[in-house]
Amino acid sequence: MSGLQQELLAASVNSSFKKKKHIPNVIVGLLYLLPSIILFAVFLFYPLIRTFILSFYLTDGQGVPITFVGLENFTYLLSSASFQTSIKATLLFVIYTVPAGVILALFLALIANEKVRGMGFFRTMFSSTMGMSVAASSVIWMFMYNPAIGALNKIVTFLGFSELQWLLDPKYALISVSIATIWMNTGFAFLILLGGLQNIDDKLYENAEIAGVSYFYKLRKITIPMLSPTLFFIITVSLINAFQTFGQIDILTKGGPMESTNVIVYSIYKDAFINYNIGPASAQATILFFFILFVTILQFKLGERKVHYQ
Repeated sequence: MSGLQQELLAASVNSSFKKKKHIPNVIVGLLYLLPSIILFAVFLFYPLIRTFILSFYLTDGQGVPITFVGLENFTYLLSSASFQTSIKATLLFVIYTVPAGVILALFLALIANEKVRGMGFFRTMFSSTMGMSVAASSVIWMFMYNPAIGALNKIVTFLGFSELQWLLDPKYALISVSIATIWMNTGFAFLILLGGLQNIDDKLYENAEIAGVSYFYKLRKITIPMLSPTLFFIITVSLINAFQTFGQIDILTKGGPMESTNVIVYSIYKDAFINYNIGPASAQATILFFFILFVTILQFKLGERKVHYQ
């Protein structure tokens, strides 16, 4: 057998071997995704399915299903004054925090986007809250709201007004927690919006300068439309986070006073881990999940129409 024939034979053998060893791209992709799929299955999908199942049962203190009750947990919740109060507190909390937080972050981003000497210091200050945990931020605000030594009451008395029980008065407690939450969340929203502003093409502003239009006209016709994808993202994330707020409520008020700050996630925590009513707590979690899903879908259906993609 000649050398050429041997090379051809070897090439055909190698080709057939490679074909047998070839793995479909779908399987290769799944193998790469397998660690993430396992993590999601263990820490997301299984708890979600388990919570949905437990919402139809009465359970013991360990969460073991005892009696199937169907929709009784849901009907009990919908007729419960405490659950209705928690829904009201949650909706008010969202209304207080999301619009004000987004507007404040946008205002700070517009200021920080100006090409002024020393602006880097202010950018660092505006975004500094992002580097603090919820627990640390809540402790800071707890001291600020303290009736005896808190800085806010010192300012109020200096202005000639009487001291306020910021976290102990049902009229002010939810607003006080909302102010603290806005401060905590501003850093993240500010950084994202600043990044969006810096990605806008400078030529648009140069053309507007040549046309002699005002700053507010540029803001309405150039900045906001070009920033709309970033704003859409921030509003969506802020809405979801507001519905899921827990840490600052637990540290500052523990749902009080008189359940004025008993948002639905804290209500779930109390029922599940303090009162050991796993069934009703699971039903609340299921209601919250579908409500957030509905709000998110509505946000995409209505809000995305006004988003201008470049």
